[in-house]
Amino acid sequence: MTETVPFSGKILCDLNLELGEGPTFDPATGTAWWFNIKGRELHELHLETGRKAVHALPFMGSVLALIDAGRQLIASDKGLFIRDTATGDLTAYAVIESNPGNRSNDGRVHPSGSLWIGTMGRSAEKGAGAIYHVAKGTVTRLYGNVSIPNSICFSPDGTIGYFVDSAINHIMRVELDPKTGLPVGDATVFSDQSGNPGDVDGAVCDADGLIWNARWGQGAVDVYKPDGTKVKRYSVPATQSSCPAFIGAKADRLLVTSAWQGMDAEARKADPNAGRTFELGITVNGRFEPNYTL
Repeated sequence: MTETVPFSGKILCDLNLELGEGPTFDPATGTAWWFNIKGRELHELHLETGRKAVHALPFMGSVLALIDAGRQLIASDKGLFIRDTATGDLTAYAVIESNPGNRSNDGRVHPSGSLWIGTMGRSAEKGAGAIYHVAKGTVTRLYGNVSIPNSICFSPDGTIGYFVDSAINHIMRVELDPKTGLPVGDATVFSDQSGNPGDVDGAVCDADGLIWNARWGQGAVDVYKPDGTKVKRYSVPATQSSCPAFIGAKADRLLVTSAWQGMDAEARKADPNAGRTFELGITVNGRFEPNYTL
């Protein structure tokens, strides 16, 4: 039986977002970033001062990757864009796919500087999405027939990639070329979670190779060893926990986003924290995300 640890953290942001997702952290500025996908917003929080800003977007953004001190890469339903961090100006960078019925969802930068990014139907239509590899603007399709791409993360040395289709709940593992982030073998099942409640959502891999995975519908972050064994569950005070990110000057804290998407008024009343953003309140051995290489 996996140990469940009660929530001992705090609310980092009390705004109830319809679909809080895609958190990341910039250690150079001490700033956490995440999205309200359905609300077309980019949220910015300076951890030390608590200074908060919300930036309206002309699209549904879902993933932010640092490029350098002045630029960020954003994945959206309109493709990939470079954002000027100071001004918010956006410049088109690359087309992910040409299907206007899809949007971007989960993604993460590989240690090589390439990006993995998933797409899905706007109403999670079965098999409508895919997972792509983007390197210096070149987009390569890796896996098709995906309904809800999630859990994209990588081992610290870049030799292993993880991902899931949340409609199936088989966490997948694949060997990668650490120099490119491209698969060098077939994906195999890392952990079959299809018989358990909730959906496997966003994930990060820490410096020890542990996978920290948000469990949508269960108000939890689950921890897996590199051999696929689930070793612990940390409670989150919002049912639809969506994605974690390592934050803080030492990457030793964990931020978790959540959502109220799909809840009616009664469900939202019963889950008042739905859509808020949390810190888990534990010390972790995290690591900072690599920058995307233009």
